[in-house]
Amino acid sequence: MGAIKFFGMFLAMGLVFVLNAQSQQPKNILFICVDDLRPELGSFGASYIHSPNIDQLAAQGRAFPRHYANAPTCGASRYSLLTGIYGSSDNNALFLRANEISKDTKKVTPSMPEWFRKHGYTTVSVGKVSHHPGGLGGDDWNDPNKVEMPNAWDYSLMPVGEWEHPRGAMHGLAHGEIRKGQGSMDVFQSAPGPDTIYPDGLIVNEALKQLDILAKDKGKPFFLAVGILKPHLPFGAPEKYLDMYKDIELPPILHPEKPQGISTWHPSNEFMRYNLWGKDPRTDSEFAAEVRRHYAACVSFSDAQVGRILKKLKETGADKNTIVVLWGDHGWNLGEHNIWGKHNLFEEGLRSPLIVYYPGIKHPGEKTEGIVETVDIFPTLCDLNELEIPSFSIGTSFLPILDNPKETGHPAVGYYNKAKTIRTPEYRLIVHEDGGTELYDEKVSDKEVVNIADSEPGIVAELKAQLDTRLKRNQ
Repeated sequence: MGAIKFFGMFLAMGLVFVLNAQSQQPKNILFICVDDLRPELGSFGASYIHSPNIDQLAAQGRAFPRHYANAPTCGASRYSLLTGIYGSSDNNALFLRANEISKDTKKVTPSMPEWFRKHGYTTVSVGKVSHHPGGLGGDDWNDPNKVEMPNAWDYSLMPVGEWEHPRGAMHGLAHGEIRKGQGSMDVFQSAPGPDTIYPDGLIVNEALKQLDILAKDKGKPFFLAVGILKPHLPFGAPEKYLDMYKDIELPPILHPEKPQGISTWHPSNEFMRYNLWGKDPRTDSEFAAEVRRHYAACVSFSDAQVGRILKKLKETGADKNTIVVLWGDHGWNLGEHNIWGKHNLFEEGLRSPLIVYYPGIKHPGEKTEGIVETVDIFPTLCDLNELEIPSFSIGTSFLPILDNPKETGHPAVGYYNKAKTIRTPEYRLIVHEDGGTELYDEKVSDKEVVNIADSEPGIVAELKAQLDTRLKRNQ
């Protein structure tokens, strides 16, 4: 009996050793970026949307219904994600940073993928992760001498297929159609065929290949970022996804009127540059519904791509030690405030989906009302991997919310052109460079319609001070 007891103790000690070794093993990171994705998902309250794969991820992890992008435009939002600091609202922010690196590398802080690369990770980007899919500049976004994020990726990949180059694929429709002049491309399309008749099908095919390769290297963790293009304009998706919405009754558009007085309203120029067949969703309710159905089709198309990626992750076995993040780069107005597009500081322009999952997450599936912002993601991923959080990162790790969904988070900052904003649980303040101010009570049912700035000078002053304090962290 003594020998048996000793052997049992030996096995138990060995099991503890193995478990401790596994817990100390660096976690892989699978980061999925989805372009122009507002929280139009079943798991975020849009019950008519078919998004089973993203919803399942939310059920297993933590969804953040109050995540806010720092800028309502692709390049600037991705700048804050990838650098951990606030920036300008310039879509070329990362290319401007690259120019500074070429002048003096020591003056520019490392990017998030570079930070993980320095800590032993293999870093790979597929699709649109920085502003340009594939991360290169030049006329067609394929010049190897113009790198958007120097030192960041071991490999940065962008399959282009029939679309010839990354610029063509970025705004591509089925079978290699490339956007050319003003009004030359339809604003939406639904062509019959497999997922690969649109660029995202090729992007995800490449991502699956990379997952296979990365998962086989057991001695080195990976940071794989995959950037899905849709639902970015034009709204093109295979016909089977639009079929899901043929008989769906859409919810009404909230506060569709153009704001009166000072605001960040704009005339939807990005949307209007496409062929609209002489129609305008701001005045034509039937056309507005048609546009919304095509946006929904693109969401479901992207959801299917997310499902393919997550399925492959599980097939490789790497899912047992991988953090999965799904992030929308900013919001998108579908008629709210009479806007069809992004580029505004209203709730619809800045609120975007964020979901984080990892094995062993506490309280899986429980949403949080805690406010977080995109700039927080960098320090959080460091925290989850027990890596040093860089001193230059101005975000706040939301690991406490991942452990306890009842944690409250912190105010979120946003900026665009000549205005800046702060969002708290109770209010949104927007401050314009010319001195104009908007204050909205987020506790009322019809949010961000009535500007109460003149009647609440004390709240305006308090929130301005908070906004200035948060922005000063960047200095």
